[in-house]
Amino acid sequence: MTDTLMAPATAAEDRAAHRDPNVLRWLGAYTASMLGDSVYYIALSWAAVQAGTPTEAGVVMSVSALPRAVLMLGGGVLADRLGPRRVVIGSDAVRCAAVLAVAALLFLTGPGLWPLALLALLFGTVDAVFMPAVGALPARITGKGQLARVQGMRGLAIRCAGVAGAPLGGLGVALGGAPAAFALAGLLIAVSVPLLISVRLLPLPGDDRPGAPRTTAWADLAGGLRYIRGHRVLAPLMLAIALGDFGFVGPLNVGLTLLADRRGWGAAGMGWVLAGFGAGAGAASLLLAVRGRVPRAGLVAAWAILAGSVAIGTLAYVPRLVGAVGVALLIGLLAGLSGVLCGALLQTLSDPAYLGRVTAVASVVSLGLAPLSMPFAAAAVGAFGLGPVFVTSAAVCGLGGVVALCVPGLRRAELPR
Repeated sequence: MTDTLMAPATAAEDRAAHRDPNVLRWLGAYTASMLGDSVYYIALSWAAVQAGTPTEAGVVMSVSALPRAVLMLGGGVLADRLGPRRVVIGSDAVRCAAVLAVAALLFLTGPGLWPLALLALLFGTVDAVFMPAVGALPARITGKGQLARVQGMRGLAIRCAGVAGAPLGGLGVALGGAPAAFALAGLLIAVSVPLLISVRLLPLPGDDRPGAPRTTAWADLAGGLRYIRGHRVLAPLMLAIALGDFGFVGPLNVGLTLLADRRGWGAAGMGWVLAGFGAGAGAASLLLAVRGRVPRAGLVAAWAILAGSVAIGTLAYVPRLVGAVGVALLIGLLAGLSGVLCGALLQTLSDPAYLGRVTAVASVVSLGLAPLSMPFAAAAVGAFGLGPVFVTSAAVCGLGGVVALCVPGLRRAELPR
C-alpha cells in the first residue's frame, strides 16, 4: 500500500521548489511540526523539573532516545511499505493527540513524572517512524534537480524552528505553566496535518505496474541493508557521514560546555558560540535554498568535511570569545554545507523504493549512534585535556572527508541539473 494523492509528474518536476505551492505546503507543515517539537521539549523539561529531582528530570528527558535508536530501522521499512506521506501524517496526528492529552491531564491533576515519562517514550517511538518518512518525503514532492534546494529550505526551517521555538515555549510556560506550553506544542503540530493532507506526490517509477509479491518486514529491512552495502556511492557516503558525525558531536556538545567553563566565558559565552554555529549552518542552508545546485557536490562535500575538521581542532586553542564565535561560525558554515550536500546526494542517488530505509540508516548513525560519543568525550577531556580531545575528534571527522576523496564514485558524485 502506498500514498495515492499524485501530482502530474512533468509540471512538478520542472517547477523551481521555492515557487512550487506543493513544496511550500510541505515546508509549512514541516516548519509547524518542528516548531511544535521545540515547544514540546521546553514544556517537557519544565514539567519534569517541577515534578521531580534533577536526576529524575534528566531520565524523563532522555527516555525517548532508546526507542528512537532501536526502532528507527523498522521505521524506514514502514515508510517504504506504506508511503512516507501517510506515515508522516499518522505520526503527527499521534504526537498531537498525545501532547494535548498530557496538557489536559496536567491541567486537571497537576504535575507528575509518570505521564511525562510515558509521553517521552511515546514521542521516541513515533520519532523512530517519523524521521525516516520525513527524510524520504522530499523526493516524492519535487524533481531530483530541486532536491538540493529543498534540503536547503528544510535546513532553514530547522534553524527557524530552533530560534523561535524556545521563546514560544517560554511564553507558554509564563502564561499558563506546562499545560499551556504542551497545548501550544500540540496545536503547532496539528497545523501540519491538513497541510500534509493537501501535499500531492510525484509517481514513482513502476507505480503504474502491478505490485510485486509482498515480503516480510524483516526481508524488506535486510534487502534495504543489502542495497546500501552494494551501492558504490551510498555505502561510502554512509561511512563518511558516520565518521563526520562521530567527530563532530562530542566537541560541539559536551566539549563546548567544558571549554566555555574553563575559559571563563560562562553560559552567555557558550550561547554566543552556539549562535555563531547556528548562523553559519543557516547561511549554508540559505545558500543551497537560493542556488539550488552545487557543481561537483561529492568533491565539495569532501573538502567541506576536511576544512570543518580543521576548524573543530582549532576551536580548543582559541583564547578569546570573539575568536571562538568566529571559528564556530566557520564550523557551522562548513558542517551545514557538507550536511546539506550529503543529504541531497542520499536523496538523489537512492532508488526511491528504498529511500525510507536509506534515510533510516543515516538517521541511526547521526541521531542514534553518534550521541553515544558524548560521555566518552567528557571522560577523555577529564583524562587528557580539551586540546587533545578536540584534535582527536577533528581527526575522526576528517576521516569522513578522506573517505569521500578516496572513493571515486563519491568524489565524482553530482547533483542532477
